[in-house]
Amino acid sequence: MKFKFLTLDDVSLANKRVLVRVDINSPIANNSTILETARIKSIIPTLDMLKDSKTVLLAHQSRPGKKDFTSLEPHAEVLKNLVDRPVKFIDDIFGSAARNAIKELKNGEILLLENVRFYSEEVAEDIPPEKQAQTIMVRKLTPLFDLFVNDAFAAAHRAQPSLIGFTYTLPTVAGKVMEKELSALNKVFDPERPAVFIIGGAKVDTKLEILKNILKNGKADKILLGGLLVNVFLEAKGYNIGEVNRKAVDKFEAYIGEAKNILKEYEDKIEVPIDVAIEKNGKRYEVSCEELDKENRILDIGLDTIVKYSNTIVSSKTVVANGPLGLFEKEDFALGTREILDAMTRCKHFTVVGGGELGGYAEILGVSNKIKHLSTGGGATLALLSGEELPVIKALEESAKKFKEKLQ
Repeated sequence: MKFKFLTLDDVSLANKRVLVRVDINSPIANNSTILETARIKSIIPTLDMLKDSKTVLLAHQSRPGKKDFTSLEPHAEVLKNLVDRPVKFIDDIFGSAARNAIKELKNGEILLLENVRFYSEEVAEDIPPEKQAQTIMVRKLTPLFDLFVNDAFAAAHRAQPSLIGFTYTLPTVAGKVMEKELSALNKVFDPERPAVFIIGGAKVDTKLEILKNILKNGKADKILLGGLLVNVFLEAKGYNIGEVNRKAVDKFEAYIGEAKNILKEYEDKIEVPIDVAIEKNGKRYEVSCEELDKENRILDIGLDTIVKYSNTIVSSKTVVANGPLGLFEKEDFALGTREILDAMTRCKHFTVVGGGELGGYAEILGVSNKIKHLSTGGGATLALLSGEELPVIKALEESAKKFKEKLQ
C-alpha cells in the first residue's frame, strides 16, 4: 500500500512553532511511577528532528474512569532524562497559562501540555472530522503554530480533535514513529504465507471487529485466540464455561451470536484453545476444555495449547500478535504469553508484536530485539493490518493535498 502524506523530511523545521501529537500512554503504578517507557523513548527521533524548533507536545494517558487516568507530569520527568534539551510541563491544555507558555517557548525547548483527555470534547463520541476542527482546543491553539506533526501511531484508529482537528487548520506531516510503523507494516498488507494472527487481551468488542476484518480481507491463514476472546468462542463452540467466566466479559451474551456466525463461516481458520489454565485455591491448574471447572476463572491458555500454537508460529512466514494470552500480571498465568513470545523469537520470518501490553511484556522479558518489528500500536496495528481505514492516516493524506503548496 502506498501512503500519500508528507513527512518531517519534506518540510523546513528551523525556527518553526511545531505542535506534535504523540502517544506516550504508558503503564503506570498507583503512585504515578511509570513502569515501562518504550512509547516515550519511541518519540526521540521525532524530537531530534525538531531540535531547532519550538516544540509543543499533545498527548494522553489512559481514558476517563480508569485508575491510570492521570496527569502527564511523570511523563515529562521521564522525558527530561532522555533528551539533552529543556523540557517543561504545564498542567493546562489550551487555557491562558498554556498559551502564554507556548508564546514564551524558545528554539530547542520542549513543552508538554496536560493530558488532552482531561478535555471533554477530546473524548466525545461521533464528532464528524470537519467539526473537530471547530472544537475549542483546535481554535485556541491553531494560531500559535506553523506546523502540526502527527506521531501518534498507536492512536491512529481514533477520530478525536487532537488527532484529526488540526489537520484541517494547519499544514500537517507524519512524525518518525508514524513513518517507521507504516513502512514496517507495509510488509503485512500482502503477507508471505502462511500468515498467522494471534489475538488476545481483554477488549472483546474491539478484537471481534478486527478479527472479522482480518478474515473478510483474507489476511490470515490461521487466527490463534487468547485472552477473553477464549471465553466467548469456547461458549460459542458449545462448551459450558460457567457463570464466573461469562461474567468476566462485559455484554457477554451479545458477543455469542457474533462468534457463532464467525465460526460458521471461518471455523477452519480459527484456533480455539484445546485446554486452559484455571486458578484454584490460588494455584494454576491445567484442564481440558471438555472438563472445564465451572467454579473457577480461565486465566491462561493451557500447556497443550501452548505447544500447538508454538508449532504453528514457528512454521509460519508472517506472524502478527496483539494482546496477552492470559492474565500475565500473575506469574502463574504469564506462561502462555511468555511461551508464545518465545515461539515468535524462533520464527525465522517476519514477526510483529502489536504494542500495548504485549509489547511492554516483550521488553520486560528482554526478547523485543528478537521480534522483527515491535510496534508502538496495539489496536491501531491490528486495525491497519486487518484492512480498516484509519482516521489519522486519511487525515494526513487529506492535509497533504490541502497544504502541499504552502509547505514547499
